[in-house]
Amino acid sequence: MEKPNEIIDHLVNQGLINGEDIEFGKLTSGTTNGTLFTIKTTEIPKYVVKIDQPEIISTTEDFLFTYKDVTLLPNVLYTDEKKEFIVYSYVFGETHINRGSKLEWMTILIKELLNKYEKVNKDNWGRVNGIQRNSWADFNRSSLEFAQKDIGDVLPSEDHKRVELLIDKLASYDHQEEKYYMHGDAGVHNFVYRDNKLNGVIDPSPLIGPKMYDFTYAFCSSPDDLNVSTLLSAFSLLTQDVPYSEERLLEEVLFQLYTRIGVCIRVHPHDLSDYLKAWKEWREYLPS
Repeated sequence: MEKPNEIIDHLVNQGLINGEDIEFGKLTSGTTNGTLFTIKTTEIPKYVVKIDQPEIISTTEDFLFTYKDVTLLPNVLYTDEKKEFIVYSYVFGETHINRGSKLEWMTILIKELLNKYEKVNKDNWGRVNGIQRNSWADFNRSSLEFAQKDIGDVLPSEDHKRVELLIDKLASYDHQEEKYYMHGDAGVHNFVYRDNKLNGVIDPSPLIGPKMYDFTYAFCSSPDDLNVSTLLSAFSLLTQDVPYSEERLLEEVLFQLYTRIGVCIRVHPHDLSDYLKAWKEWREYLPS
């Protein structure tokens, strides 16, 4: 694995960057497990270098090249032959904070990314770098199992049982699902905001599944504005293959919210109380 100075020397030798006034800095934004650092010129960040496992670098490169015309995504400058690192443009702003309203940033996300997702002809569903599933219903059942373990007795056993009924109901729509090539981790932790406006989307974890997944994932990725009014306004902007009833839309959000509570317990515990407040309202839509 090359070191930051060696990577910079390599990029200079390739004629990709000017060697003058170059410095690098450690970057901690986003949720990637790899190592990130910035390449700065005259103290202004210009590029991000991501060092990770070859399969992660390969899928990151493929996703960014597939959607190279999407302005929210960074542009790839270089990927080394061994797929040990990738260099892409720096996106100015901050993750998580100063987001503006959920409807405002979701409007940008939907129009500039989700509605530009492409259908793919793949045999399986799920994470490109994870376990592949034979159906989207199988993917959901796997997500249910993980969430149940994380949530435990934070929610009453009745709620767990009703979510199992919900999964069975969502499985009845399986024949309608279309496969899209998606970001897969489209939440506020990977959204870059500038001047209270969505300015970029980073750290893809590519996923093959229905577009609805990234939509509900984004909606549930922060505990603010988890209300039906915001949901319906945002959903009206999303292009879909088949009509969605309001009932089904609420059910899709319910399951995403349930799994989000599990993720929250594991990695974002400071948001848990707000998510549980939202759950008290949303659980009324659970099948009984």
